[in-house]
Parts: sequence; C-alpha cells; structure tokens
Amino acid sequence: MKIVKHTFNLLTAVSILALVPACSSLKRGTLPSSDPPLPAKYPLADGAKSSALIGWRQYFKDPNLTTLIGTALDNNQELNILLQEIAVSKSEVLGRKGAIFPFLTFGSSAGLDKVGRHTRDGAVEENATNEIKTDKKIPTPLSNFAFAADFEWEVDIWRKLRNERDAAVLRYLATQEGRNFMITHIVSEIAQSYYELMAFDSQLVILKLTIEIQQNALELVKLEKAAGRVTELAVRRFEAEVLKNQSNLYEIQQQITVMENRLNYLAGRYPQHIKRNSAGYDKLMLTGIHAGMPAELLRNRPDVRQAELQLVAAGLDVKAAAARFYPSLNIAAALGLNSFTLGTAFTTPASLIYGAAANVAAPLINRSAIQSNYNGMSARQIGAIYTYQQTVLKAYVEVVNQLAQIKNFSQSFDLKRLQVQALSDSISLSTQLFRNARADYTEVLFTQRDALEAKIDLVELKQQQLSAFVKAYKALGGGYNPNTGGSGSSPKMVVPKSAGTLRSGT
Repeated sequence: MKIVKHTFNLLTAVSILALVPACSSLKRGTLPSSDPPLPAKYPLADGAKSSALIGWRQYFKDPNLTTLIGTALDNNQELNILLQEIAVSKSEVLGRKGAIFPFLTFGSSAGLDKVGRHTRDGAVEENATNEIKTDKKIPTPLSNFAFAADFEWEVDIWRKLRNERDAAVLRYLATQEGRNFMITHIVSEIAQSYYELMAFDSQLVILKLTIEIQQNALELVKLEKAAGRVTELAVRRFEAEVLKNQSNLYEIQQQITVMENRLNYLAGRYPQHIKRNSAGYDKLMLTGIHAGMPAELLRNRPDVRQAELQLVAAGLDVKAAAARFYPSLNIAAALGLNSFTLGTAFTTPASLIYGAAANVAAPLINRSAIQSNYNGMSARQIGAIYTYQQTVLKAYVEVVNQLAQIKNFSQSFDLKRLQVQALSDSISLSTQLFRNARADYTEVLFTQRDALEAKIDLVELKQQQLSAFVKAYKALGGGYNPNTGGSGSSPKMVVPKSAGTLRSGT
C-alpha cells in the first residue's frame, strides 16, 4: 500500500508541475469577432423569399440548357477530381475516430536462441544446469513460442483526440461545401456561356440581314451611278462596307466555334454541336431575382458555410494543441501464452503470461515544439476568422453589384431597343430619300452602319442582362441543387456537438 501511495503522490506532483507552466503558456490576446456585421437588408431588394431556394432546373427553364448542365455535373473532370479529395478527407475522419479507442492486437512468435558459453547469460545457464537434475537441463539451443494479445489506450482526458476528430469531421463537411460551391460555379459558367453562344447566333443573323440590305443598297447605288447621279466613290464605299461585314461573319462563326468547344469542355466531352434555339433572343427573360435578407447568405452560400466550418475546426485545433501541454495517461496490458516447447505452450496456468501498466507523462523541459505548434494553430484560427469575414463581405458585395446590374441593364436595354427601332425605320427612310435625290449616299451608308451597330449592341446588352441574372442567382447561393437550393446536397455527416457555434470555435 505504501508503494502505491508513493507512486500516486509522485504522479500528482508531476501533473501539478506540468500544469503550472502550461497555464502561463496558454495566455492569449483578444480574438477578432467572428460575427460579420451584416446590414439588415439590401439596397435594391424587395424583401421577398430568396431565389437561392429555387433549384437550377426550375430557374433555368430551357431544356437544352438544363440537359447541358446535367451532363457537365456528371462528367466535369475538375469536379470529379474534387470528389477524390473529399474521399481523402473522409479517410482522415475515420483515422481520427479510430485514435480515440483502444488498440488491441494479437500475434504469435517463434524463435530459437543459443547464447555463447563465455558470456554472462551462458555462465548463468551453465551454473543453473549444474544445480538441477540431469533430466531438467536447460535445452540448448533454447526455443521460444509465444501467443499474446496486446492492449494500448491513450485515455483522452483533455479531449485532445476528440477535438482532433471533430476538427477532421468539420473539414470533411467543409470539403462538401467546397464541392457545392464548385457546382454553383459550373452551373453559372455554363449558363453564361450558353447565353453568350445564343448572342453570337443572334449577331450572325443580324449581320446576314444587314449584308442583304447593304447589297440591295449597293445595287441601287450602281443604278444611280449609271444614271450619272453619283460617282464611283459611292459604289466603292458601299462595296467596302459589304465586304467588311462579310468578313465579320467569319469572326462571329469562329467565336461560335470557340464557345461551343468551351461548353463541351465544361461538360467533359469532345467538341460537338450544342443544341439550342436562339430565335427571339432579344425577348428572352429569366425568372425574376429575389434577394431575401442578407443574413440568409450565411446558410445559402456554400463558400460562406465552408469558411464557417473551417473556422470552427481551427478553434478545435487550438484546443487540441493546448491539450499537449498537459499530462497524458497511457494504459497498456498484455495477455498470452509463452513456453520453450510448442507442446506445453497451451498448458495453463503454467504457460500463462500477463501484465498491465499505466504511464502518466507530461512535458517539462524543451517544450518549444509544442509551443510552436500551439502558436501556429492560434495564428491559423485568427486567419480563419478573417477569411470568414472576408467571404461574407464578398458575398454581400456580389449580391449588391448584381442587383444593381439587373436594374441598370434592364433600363438600358429598354432605351437601346427604342434606338434600334428608330434606326431601323431610318434605313428605309434614308433609302427612299436617296432615290428621290433628297439625301446623299453617305447618309444611307451611315444610317445602315449605325443601325447595325445598335442591333449588335442590343444583343450584347441582352447577353449582359441575362448574365447579371445568372450571377445574381449564384451570388445568393443558388445553383448547387437541381431541385431545392437549400437542403438537397447537404452532406449526411452531422456536425459534432462539441464544435458548437462559431463562438465556441473561437
């Protein structure tokens, strides 16, 4: 009893000595606040339910576009690479979980041992042989057979192992949110490229119709030259305008080829025709955008949720690093059979062996490695706080910018449409005046040129308007779920209770 009492007192003293310097080492300054000061509402929002809750199959009603998006989400190589990184993160979670529980191993061994006579062990054997009966001599060489189960367990007194496990779980969940954010990026990029491809189609149609009008005007100018009303200069200028636009046709066709190949690349397939219907592109309109409340970004944006999970994981890493300053308790035990002959190895209790030990160890001197790890984890936690704040701020700014673009592009498009209508009417009017010798040929030429530029600008403005809708949908956090943007793609693994909220991570 005295030995046990002295051992306990010694372990207690060692623990106290280890805890005293540990407490002084863990003093930290005030951490930055992890709660982002979000405004109560958006400047240009109506307060309706956020459009992020609409799945991309409902938001993008074009069946050709939704089919293309679905193909991309199945075949995109970048997304498939990320899925493998998620699998790696999941494996780390399983490893951290296993470290909490005891390790039990079972093994067997067989060996042969012959010691030299002129050695300490040899002399001991010879003396022992001389003192025992002849039929009880120690055999030489001496064989050894053993069958044993070993038990090892680090008792998680300070939640070091559990905090490391929970941090690994949170990082796994963060990789899932990273996957969701990549999906929103792919959906947005495909939608923008698809509408840009349709814009090129519309520009090609406009250019062909303009070339037809200009060719008719060229024939009229040639007739006027034959009648002596204009010079060869007028004919040449009209010819140059027709040739310029015919050259632009090939440029647009090249842009169409490049955009089709880009969409095919995003879809993870080799170049092929992109099925689409570009008729009536200037009248195309997407579902209206409702921003909801800024606070909804915290649960709708995958990148915000990813930054939040990484922040909480960083707080748990700090706790796990701090636990390394404290004493650790390790328990080890063994149970098995051991004999110098195989025939007697399973004879009990003669061949039975067992043992148990408990070890308490704490760092006392040269703790710089533990201190540097703790300081590094603390710095990472502060960096994670700033990253989270930056992500939330970026999300809010993106929403505000896209809402402003939707409003401004819509008003600009309405005015540009009126300009195109006025210039389209002026084409026939200038041609009629030219025939009646009441307008110069340059007026006809410039009117056609201005009308073409206005029509091209109108198509580009429509493409920017549609792109603003797509970007606003992505900025709100929509697009990572085909059906309902808020819950369908959430990972199945639950957040550890020990992680708590953002405040507990800090």
